Amino acid sequence: MPVPVILDCDPGHDDAFNILLAAAHPSVQLLAITTVAGNQTVEKTTLNARRVCSVAGIRGVPIAAGRDRPLHGPRRIAENIHGDSGLDGPGFAGEPDVPQDPRGALALLRDTLLAHPTPVTLVPTGPLTNIAALLLAHPELAARIERIVLMGGSTGRGNTTPAAEFNVLCDPEAADIVLRSGLPVTMFGLNVTHQVRATPDVVARIAALGTPLSGLCVDLLTYFASTYREVYGFDAPPLHDPLTVAHLIDPSLFRLARAAVTVELNGTYTRGATVVDLHGVTGLPAETDVGMQVDADGFWQLIVDAVRTLGG
Repeated sequence: MPVPVILDCDPGHDDAFNILLAAAHPSVQLLAITTVAGNQTVEKTTLNARRVCSVAGIRGVPIAAGRDRPLHGPRRIAENIHGDSGLDGPGFAGEPDVPQDPRGALALLRDTLLAHPTPVTLVPTGPLTNIAALLLAHPELAARIERIVLMGGSTGRGNTTPAAEFNVLCDPEAADIVLRSGLPVTMFGLNVTHQVRATPDVVARIAALGTPLSGLCVDLLTYFASTYREVYGFDAPPLHDPLTVAHLIDPSLFRLARAAVTVELNGTYTRGATVVDLHGVTGLPAETDVGMQVDADGFWQLIVDAVRTLGG
């Protein structure tokens, strides 16, 4: 049976590929998409989710806008990485033909969890504001959540501050709520997402598909590569977010470690850091599965196959 999934995202170049992967693979049942402010404002991330679904022919998946700022503190966006639109690079023709659900993310999450006959896997790949808000407003719905598979944090250094990864830094309090929720959580952080780089060979494989969708994907990766080169000095950009859905499709591609993970909320230089206790030195219970290694070749085959499937 396919895994029922709700994506909570902030498209974002890598989020776009995660949407494609979730929609394309038969082992995933994509029930809904909710959006959050992160890589860009929530208005832009919602438009981008609709754009991606329109171009890829993804129909019947409701898309609702969520929180426009973190639980506490000012909003942060990643315009330096994803551009003014949040999906700079390709030219999207006209308005998307996939509508925005009027209910809003919290209501869509609630209704989808209640309507589905079995517990649902939540896959958040942006700041965790929507998921934390859901757990705070509807604690009774925890029983309807099978697990949370998220992209965020790191076992080592950050990418927005020396200590903190972007998604967690955008809303550390929300990340803390999710990680302390008692729900099964699997975390894919920078330490593992940096193992899947969109090299020129990968881009060439996608280009060779020769479809309008593959052309859009090449444009996305080309722009993404330019900002990662400029900001971080990377020779190829890491495609962070799709590791979440790839893990649901084929767990054998990954090596995980069980560890206690806490979020630093108060550090002068370390706020938003994920403190991953791989050696059990804190004495805290090891309750989070943490991504450590990925088979990059297997991962990229899933991505190429998804673009081929949706591209016709």
